[in-house]
Amino acid sequence: MRLKEKLLQLFSNPNFLTLFRMAAAPGIVCLLLVPNRFTSFLAAILFSLAAISDYLDGFFARKWGLTSNFGKVMDPVADKLVVSSSFIMLVSLGWIPAWVICIIIGRELAVSGLRSIVAESGEDVSASWLGKYKTGFQIAAIIPLLIHSPYFGINFHAIGMFFLWGALIFTIWSGTDYFFRFRKLLQT
Repeated sequence: MRLKEKLLQLFSNPNFLTLFRMAAAPGIVCLLLVPNRFTSFLAAILFSLAAISDYLDGFFARKWGLTSNFGKVMDPVADKLVVSSSFIMLVSLGWIPAWVICIIIGRELAVSGLRSIVAESGEDVSASWLGKYKTGFQIAAIIPLLIHSPYFGINFHAIGMFFLWGALIFTIWSGTDYFFRFRKLLQT
């Protein structure tokens, strides 16, 4: 098998893409330990690749029937790991307010716990359209916030903050919706 075919096969494997996202999280953290224009830009590129791999992971798993127990459990963990570690590093640099990230990460932990309960009852735990918007706004916030520095006269931090406020709104809305939809399971 040629190298190109081997690489294509590797990068179209959903479990490999999940592991890539898990490895991207400490990579982003390390880059932001020494924040400057170059390392911040590299962190934004690495996060962007992780976000793309999240989409491709699901696409390949559904298209080719490559779902696995590993993927079902670790895919959401990888997503939360890369997003949460990026947000935490942005807070540690003083680039975004900590209270916003406490709400976002708190919601992620609470919904993950609820999803475990829902999955045990045999109910569908797939993300709603609100959850997809939440994820989209988080990604749209993190990339420019990681870039942080102005390039070509563009204030990336202001753009990131705009999307961060949107992410906060969808985080609260989707979390409330999730708990409201499954309130009967919580009463038993």
